[in-house]
Amino acid sequence: MIENNKLLKFIFMAMMVAIGVVISPILRVEGMCPMAHLINITCAVMLGPYYAFACALIIGIIRMIVMGIPPLAITGAVFGAFLSGMLYRLSRGKLIFAFLGEVVGTGIIGAIVSYPVMTFIWGKNNLTWFFYVPSFIAGTLIGGSIAFILLKQLQKSNMLRRFQQALGSNTYDSKDYIVNDAIGIACIGILGYLISLILVKYLVNNPSTFIINLKYMVFGAFVLMALIYYFIKSYKVKKKNEA
Repeated sequence: MIENNKLLKFIFMAMMVAIGVVISPILRVEGMCPMAHLINITCAVMLGPYYAFACALIIGIIRMIVMGIPPLAITGAVFGAFLSGMLYRLSRGKLIFAFLGEVVGTGIIGAIVSYPVMTFIWGKNNLTWFFYVPSFIAGTLIGGSIAFILLKQLQKSNMLRRFQQALGSNTYDSKDYIVNDAIGIACIGILGYLISLILVKYLVNNPSTFIINLKYMVFGAFVLMALIYYFIKSYKVKKKNEA
């Protein structure tokens, strides 16, 4: 049984590697590869930190060899994948911690490590320690939000637990679904903010003040919806428990 689980894990990881290589060019610019973070968090939750690290490393090496991507393909993936899996495990299955692990691991740690790698190994000049932090964080927020939403839906339908059991991975019963759902709604707001920012920057010439501030309105609307959802659901649960 243990051998079967290991085989399934390797097969699943191979599938993630293939998907990761194929979808990585989507929305990619140097320093930002959102789809890589979708794969990282999915592997971290499904397989654990060590398999997620290996998956990110293999994808990065293939992208460097086949696509000519700089070492950012590795430094911008492996730290987030590992930390995402570790925080998911330490938090006993809270998806929001898998998301935060990817943001911190890639957006901060990976971005800072990328400076000496790109400067002293790749020979790129005029960089600073925090040069890649904005783009790395933007990429993790986009890809991480998508992963969070997808995994949350699997968790609600109990499919996430079934996948983890089939793979022989650790399973958890997350009870704080209201908090997770509220954070998920807010994460959609972050995604909306970034999409609005990109669309206005590249598609609108001489935007008005309203258009410039549209990204804040989108984000604020989703945060407001998250707060309303949290308080309404919490109130209903409280009333149900008192009945």
